Amino acid sequence: MKLRTGIVAVVLTLALSAGAQGRTEAAAQIKIGGIFALTGPTSDVGVPYSEGVKAYVSYINARGGVKGRKIDFVSQDYAYNVARGEQLYSQLKSSGVIAIQGWGTADTEALRTRVNADKIPYISASYAATLINPSETPYNFFVAPSYSTQMRIALRFIAEQTGGQQTDVAVFHHDSPFGQSPLEDGKRYIQSKKLKLGYQTYTMTGGATDYTALLTQAQRQGARWIVVQNVSTPAALLARDIARAGLNMKIVCLNWCGDEIFVGLAGRAAAGHYTVQPWGTTGLKVPGLKAPSAWLTARGRTLGKATVHFTQGWYTMAVMLKGVERVIASGKSVNGPNLKAALEAMPKFSTGGVTPDVKFTTRTHEGLHSSRIFQVIRGRFRQVTGYRIP
Repeated sequence: MKLRTGIVAVVLTLALSAGAQGRTEAAAQIKIGGIFALTGPTSDVGVPYSEGVKAYVSYINARGGVKGRKIDFVSQDYAYNVARGEQLYSQLKSSGVIAIQGWGTADTEALRTRVNADKIPYISASYAATLINPSETPYNFFVAPSYSTQMRIALRFIAEQTGGQQTDVAVFHHDSPFGQSPLEDGKRYIQSKKLKLGYQTYTMTGGATDYTALLTQAQRQGARWIVVQNVSTPAALLARDIARAGLNMKIVCLNWCGDEIFVGLAGRAAAGHYTVQPWGTTGLKVPGLKAPSAWLTARGRTLGKATVHFTQGWYTMAVMLKGVERVIASGKSVNGPNLKAALEAMPKFSTGGVTPDVKFTTRTHEGLHSSRIFQVIRGRFRQVTGYRIP
């Protein structure tokens, strides 16, 4: 009798222990890391992007978290320094994060071998085409068309604007792997499509106070169009230099300079310039802007001041946490491999009209493949095309 009672007691103890463990796991916070550029040469867009990412975490946690589990988001500034980014990655990995929100091209490319060996999903704000092939970088993702896709869209648009007539394009780019990322793909696109476009590239040196010398070189080339693969502040300086010199040139910004910062800094000189901007503008009348706008309004801020990059960060984190939600709903452990599989398998994710629907697959981790084009008209970027593909 005593033996039977003892066995029952052991079974009950184990059952209660298992139940408590299950409840603890269900309530446990999910740790996610962030590596951001809050200082350094890309901080003009890095700060609002990071604010959007963190705001979405706050928004979700205030509603009880993801399936009842709060997000513990830990992030630091790496100042656009690759060595610092690698150090922060090591710290985040050691702290037990299951995924990371990353930033630049140089650091993301430097980390990709470690990310994939460690099986930590890494959604970057770098949209380099080197990161989209799951057979090479299975744990890298991004929520955008790649820089190369954006470049192709820009070149096709320019060719259409010139009516098929021969014209020259200058590409002004950031002096980094970020700036260089789409250059060769742009050249190959012109050749493959037999576009009547001349094509030369120019490096925008960091810290420059004007771009007169580069514009003189572009003039000698005969360029009427300048595609800019850089962030907002230098792009705005370029627009002012074009206006001051009275040059007949149009800028087409790729996504990191097509924003409210560019318009504000360039002032009247922004008028008439374009952007390939997959994230739209904060002036769009779409359902997807209501939640981030309300979150900011409650804190005495506006979406227009927060910029399109706030929305960009908001929905990039939303996509990641939708993947987390699917893992929890499946009853599986929330870890890197399960999150990767969930991101690849989940249905199209709607941003409520802010972007096209986001979709990853086992064949590509490029979450978007098209973009609208906007032009500065009456002091802000306004939509001039529907969604375009290369």
